[in-house]
Amino acid sequence: MAEPFWAIITSLLACLVTTIGIYTIKKYEEWGRKSVNYFMCFASGVLISVSFLHIIPKSFEMNIKMAPIFLLAGYLFLHITNRFLSGYVCHKLGSTKASLGPIAALGIGFHSFVDGIVYSVTFSVSIFTGALAAFGMVLHEFPEGIVTFLLLLSSGIDEKKSTKYALLAAAISTPLGTLLSYPLIGSLDESVLGVLLAFSAGALVYVGATHLLPQAEKESKKYSILTLCIGILVALLIIMSKG
Repeated sequence: MAEPFWAIITSLLACLVTTIGIYTIKKYEEWGRKSVNYFMCFASGVLISVSFLHIIPKSFEMNIKMAPIFLLAGYLFLHITNRFLSGYVCHKLGSTKASLGPIAALGIGFHSFVDGIVYSVTFSVSIFTGALAAFGMVLHEFPEGIVTFLLLLSSGIDEKKSTKYALLAAAISTPLGTLLSYPLIGSLDESVLGVLLAFSAGALVYVGATHLLPQAEKESKKYSILTLCIGILVALLIIMSKG
């Protein structure tokens, strides 16, 4: 019973970190705007490293035939979904400023729900695998809370409603994803779990390399590369300590 316990606890922690991000940007806007870039870079370094050095090899070990296909599928699934939400749906709504915030929040909400499923999959494999994935994912929830709130606010929604919608989309959706998915995932055999782990790894690579890093590079902060390297180093040290 240790695995489901930690999956749920971690998803609740992610919810808490997202909430802290929303609170921070409301109360300490200047510090939040300055720091969000570094959180994204550090989380990206961790997510990319643990995916390539532990989660992907583990998924291949569990199902060598199908894992590579599902690794690609996981990456493409999040990429296409985000493109659909940010491009096609916004275009259908006229790409107005008022529509961009809610649509972006919808995309983030879906992404956060998938995060909850990833917790279920990785903790079903082992506590160590789950903890590695969670380390980077929980950290990226902080800037995600900030970004969701700012997008809603900039679309003309008042502060109170922006806070409520950001909490629903970016925070509560994560433990919801874990609670709904774990009863199904926890009963799967190793080969099926292997392809789901590969799918999760593809999603993690997308979050780290395609979602977080490009946003961080837009601002080009002075120590962003250093923060990225620190994230990679921390992930390496954790993985090496296990081996």
